[in-house]
Amino acid sequence: MKKISQIVVFGILFFFILGFTHLVLTPIYFEIPKGFPKPIYDFKKNPLTEEGFDLGRKLFYDPILSKDNTISCASCHLQQTGFTHVDHDLSHGIDDRIGTRNSLTLQNLAWSKTFMWDGGVNHLDVQAIAPITSEVEMDETLENVVSKLNTNKEYRELFQKVFGSKKITGQLTLKALSQFIVLLTTSNSKYDKVIRNEEKFTEMEEKGYELFKQNCASCHTEPLFASNDFKNNGLPIDETLNDFGRMKITQNPKDSLLFKVPTLRNIEFTFPYMHDGRFKTLNEVIKHYNSGIQQSKTLSKELQKPINLSDNQRVELIAFLKTLTDKEFLFNPKFGYPKK
Repeated sequence: MKKISQIVVFGILFFFILGFTHLVLTPIYFEIPKGFPKPIYDFKKNPLTEEGFDLGRKLFYDPILSKDNTISCASCHLQQTGFTHVDHDLSHGIDDRIGTRNSLTLQNLAWSKTFMWDGGVNHLDVQAIAPITSEVEMDETLENVVSKLNTNKEYRELFQKVFGSKKITGQLTLKALSQFIVLLTTSNSKYDKVIRNEEKFTEMEEKGYELFKQNCASCHTEPLFASNDFKNNGLPIDETLNDFGRMKITQNPKDSLLFKVPTLRNIEFTFPYMHDGRFKTLNEVIKHYNSGIQQSKTLSKELQKPINLSDNQRVELIAFLKTLTDKEFLFNPKFGYPKK
């Protein structure tokens, strides 16, 4: 009997030690905001933990991901501006190299099917490969990133703690980044509080909301104020960049000048606007939809006719768009630069 008890105790200790790495991890429950649809991201394939989130945040802010260790993800995706940049039209990389597009915001990506302006990436877990390997951004290889991480004692310890692996791999690196990025959820703007009956719109904001529903909501669908569609929104092509959007990926002429419909959440702070950052203000954006649309074969059917807003209506629409600002998200220290 004593021998059996010893075996049972030994077995319990064995399984405790074997699973110790996992037992010390703190699971994160992904909370779906009220009224939001079911996320697209498959959390079963990358279970979220506090430790995984912290590792992803550390990687996000670490320039080790770039060739010369000067550019991090945060260089183009600043928290206070909705995780995009505002100081130039096009993204900048190492050695002050200039990219060809304005960076998209990193918000509510758990609901995205595709990524990048042209949809060239179809899964969040591989999205980071694009900027890491881009010659005008980080100009690095995933292989070199992994090599650098494996020579770093702190990272080796963190990866072993999170994933139970002594060897850092590209897949684990990308999954760690995803654990941080997928939790960049914004859902506490004034608009959200109004929807939850916690606050009320001003008269101007209410009028702007009605204008939004009449003229904008077919593409920028509530509550995400985005869609997984690609549209030609009538922008004249920049003859310097010659960017034809999604057609670059599909090689289909029907996709000429089609770009991903971006979210309007925190739009007040995510200027400059459009894929090439050509507009500096929301007033310029609305002026484009009012009278600047260029007709073409692939123009979105929703934009076949200009919206023709009056000056007062433009002000009202902008007043509503500003209710999509979520300052709790923009200044949440949880998403900021990690403390050492």
